[in-house]
Amino acid sequence: MLLSKLLNNIAVIQVIGKPELVEIKHITLDSRNAGQKSIFIAIQGFKLDGHKFINQAVSNMAAAVVMDKDDAEIDQLLKTNNVVKILVKDSRKALAKIADLYYGSPSKKLNLIGITGTKGKTTTSYYIKNILDNADRLSGVIGTNKNIIGNIEIPSKLTTPEANVVNEYLSQMVKKNCSDCVMEVSSHSLVLSRVDELDFNVGVFTNIASDHLDFHSSFENYLEAKKIFFDNMKSDSVIVYNADDPNAEKLLKDCAAKKISYALNTKADLRIKDVKFDLSGTKFLLEYNKNTYEVSTKLIGLFNAYNSTASIGAAIYSNININDAVNGIASTPQVPGRFEVLGNKNKKVIIDYSHTADSLKQALISIRHIVNKSQPVYTVFGCGGDRDKTKRPVMGSIAEEYSDYTYITSDNPRTEDPYQIIKEIENGMKTKSYKIIEDRELAIKSAIGQSEDNAVILIAGKGHETYQEINGVRNHFSDKEIAERYL
Repeated sequence: MLLSKLLNNIAVIQVIGKPELVEIKHITLDSRNAGQKSIFIAIQGFKLDGHKFINQAVSNMAAAVVMDKDDAEIDQLLKTNNVVKILVKDSRKALAKIADLYYGSPSKKLNLIGITGTKGKTTTSYYIKNILDNADRLSGVIGTNKNIIGNIEIPSKLTTPEANVVNEYLSQMVKKNCSDCVMEVSSHSLVLSRVDELDFNVGVFTNIASDHLDFHSSFENYLEAKKIFFDNMKSDSVIVYNADDPNAEKLLKDCAAKKISYALNTKADLRIKDVKFDLSGTKFLLEYNKNTYEVSTKLIGLFNAYNSTASIGAAIYSNININDAVNGIASTPQVPGRFEVLGNKNKKVIIDYSHTADSLKQALISIRHIVNKSQPVYTVFGCGGDRDKTKRPVMGSIAEEYSDYTYITSDNPRTEDPYQIIKEIENGMKTKSYKIIEDRELAIKSAIGQSEDNAVILIAGKGHETYQEINGVRNHFSDKEIAERYL
């Protein structure tokens, strides 16, 4: 595509060069991947500033550079090397616009279902994908565990990738004749303009609780970040939302989309009733349009009654019969690392991604509901480094309150001292019903080996992840593999 064609639809401050002579065949944020006929977008990242790598992009033969910081020295470099300079107000917003245009606005050619919330995004995406599969509708997924394009799976690095990657995936889905895409939408992606320009047909709101305060600084800022998603929904789209969440009204007050509610505790369009669950799954009744449906799922817990109902709502407003949607919920397989039960006849281990205070609490409440004081509950968990520190003592307190015994261990310490993280967790503990074992494998081994034969052991925090990140290096580590080994 000619660069001039892209620029005709983008607000620019300054263009130096001859964009009408430049053909673009690649969009990149990584200067190492720049090459002939590529456009390099210089973006201020979390740790690195892309503007400092313009020199490398030019050395690698980039044809054009988008930047939002003016620099006379860079101007001279671009002029000398005959590279088109494009100065914009915001490089991230420019990236979203460029990616949408370059890939032919692929989101407009799909039934795009966006899911946002603190918890339940991944599980809900699995439910909806399975419903679509059962309805013989070829679909794609963009999310935390993996990305799926038709029948092709691509490893995931971010819940919601950068705008150029998102649009490339959506474009590939269109080429594969997918009719639908199910997409997890993170708060980071909303603030960082990764989903700007996307045309969502259906939105799903699961819930909101304190999370990512290392990035958002406050819960109010986190709310405002999530609100971006709803504010940008078009008037002919649909939002399926959790009416039991106390922040739903605040988040949706400026949303122009049609609003469809689901709830257990309040009046709603999709009403959940009589929820029952054990270690084999969850069953409940669902009332919709004056009819009652029996819903069952292999996934465990009250929260999965909510997740499955949200998915049924999204399916209905994607033109799928409710009975087919209910059948799709029943056949949805276990989501890796989401309240995943392992174990022999007596002792059970539950692998769960619960890495926030509220998600840990809900996981432990669900376990307590199931065992009903008849079995001891152990928890093995830690907190990630370089992330929200305020949740650490809170999670320690929750683990202590709902567990008979807790093993505090390491999660992904990243660049932090793991013992400092553990000490901050320990600050929330008031009794001595815990043990510190920094080595995560040894902590899991100890919890399994030293607990009673009828114990239920929650291993929380990492879920589906197959690595542990220490000092910037990722080494293979799977809670599930370790637990199975010692069981």
